Amino acid sequence: MTNFTRRGLMQTSAALGLLAATGMPALAAPKRGGRFVAGLSGANTSDSWDGRTHSDLFMIASAQGAVFDSLTEVAADGSLKGELAESWEASADARVWTFNLRKGVKFHNGKDFGADDVIESLKMHVAEGAKSAAKPIVSNIEEMKKVTDHQVQFTLKGGNADFPYLMSDYHILIYPAGQIEEAIAKGIGTGLYRVVSFDPGVRFVGKRVDDHYKGDQAGFFDEIEYIAINDATARTNALLTGQVHAINRIDFKTEALLKANPMVEIQEVTGNQHYTFPMLTNVEPFNDVNVRKALKHAVNRQEMVDKVLLGHGRVSYDNPIGPANQFFDEDLPPIEYDPDKSKYYLKQAGLSSLSVDLSASDAAFTGAVDAALLYQSSAKACGIDINVVQEPADGYWSNVWLKKPWCACYWSGRATEDWMFSTAYEDGVPWNDTHWHNDRFQELLKMGRVELDQNRRREIYVEMQRIISAEGGTIIPMYANYVQAKSVKIGTPEKIGNLWQMDNARMAERWWMA
Repeated sequence: MTNFTRRGLMQTSAALGLLAATGMPALAAPKRGGRFVAGLSGANTSDSWDGRTHSDLFMIASAQGAVFDSLTEVAADGSLKGELAESWEASADARVWTFNLRKGVKFHNGKDFGADDVIESLKMHVAEGAKSAAKPIVSNIEEMKKVTDHQVQFTLKGGNADFPYLMSDYHILIYPAGQIEEAIAKGIGTGLYRVVSFDPGVRFVGKRVDDHYKGDQAGFFDEIEYIAINDATARTNALLTGQVHAINRIDFKTEALLKANPMVEIQEVTGNQHYTFPMLTNVEPFNDVNVRKALKHAVNRQEMVDKVLLGHGRVSYDNPIGPANQFFDEDLPPIEYDPDKSKYYLKQAGLSSLSVDLSASDAAFTGAVDAALLYQSSAKACGIDINVVQEPADGYWSNVWLKKPWCACYWSGRATEDWMFSTAYEDGVPWNDTHWHNDRFQELLKMGRVELDQNRRREIYVEMQRIISAEGGTIIPMYANYVQAKSVKIGTPEKIGNLWQMDNARMAERWWMA
């Protein structure tokens, strides 16, 4: 029986316990007390404590980052550690997984945590009519079995070496069995902070739980408050005037102003976040691979990094696997801006010119409209007329993404290659925003999922990255760093997580009053 991790695949329970016990670099000197206030984007009036619906930072940080727990957690260094699970073992084919659960854990309403809570919480994602982004993960579980009150066994439809990582998905929160509706209504979890008040799309206030199972190694604030500030300028002003201690997604145009303030520190981490322009490949003209290749050579990627990210990122060659991933292909063949090559591929498609609409809004990512206009400009020399349709920010994700033939989008990336591919590129998954299909890619996806040999896994994922870069339906011109800012009054570990914004959205757990 073997435990698997991202960095070395094999991990002993002793190593897991050591990481869980420390939780941060040994040099950090956190202290308890104080009230932490953050101004965060990504809030909506439709927000709730239903993890199946979470999609942006405000609720990820409030739910998984404070009120609820998952079975596993991605540490700041990218390794995996147990949260409600202490350890896990797998069968030789990575198809049967046994999770050993923590004992003595209680929900905020006093209910004891156990195996029934895990099983019922996972079944939520595959319930009839459920609309969950984690459905592709849970639907691959063939059987969930309660072995003891604190041991659960999962039998998968097919082996998956990354399964423990998938259990850290921010949608897969653990609720009290038999009380899930009440827990969603009131916010009843096992997390470090219990709900004091919650006004959807406006504010969340949480209070530190006494005698929490994580002890004194995490959750240093007495109280936290997250204020919904979706406007970047308003977030900046809130930090500069001392209304909040930290903000996410700074506007790069105001970076100099923030740097000039001695009471403010900027954090920048390189992760897997990438800005994209997905096209529906089941719709003309994007169903022609030559049209897609013409568009790939019609974008000046470095210009976008320089002018949209202001250097806070790096060029991507249409690869959704980011530089923080274990099997990231550093040697991926570049896709240069080349009008002659673009025209060549148009000719191969039987076209002398091309006219297409590109929907964009800064709701997709900060600077999305500017990026689309840059694309429009560079494409002109290629005989491609891109009509930039500036969509309203309100309702962008429900009315444009997955619906308009070509649009702007962003992805935070995922901790493992299979997680990213199976979320957005596997046939039939809800968030496949291009409907692109390649037989070899889908074959490799299944192979990589069950392969336990690290060298062979690398070969598989490198080949997949090269296929999707050359033929896929997503233009990915750049990887964008996470850039956020905080008051000097807030202390943080030396290592800041790069899976999601704001230290993997766990600043309530990992930061403290300096």
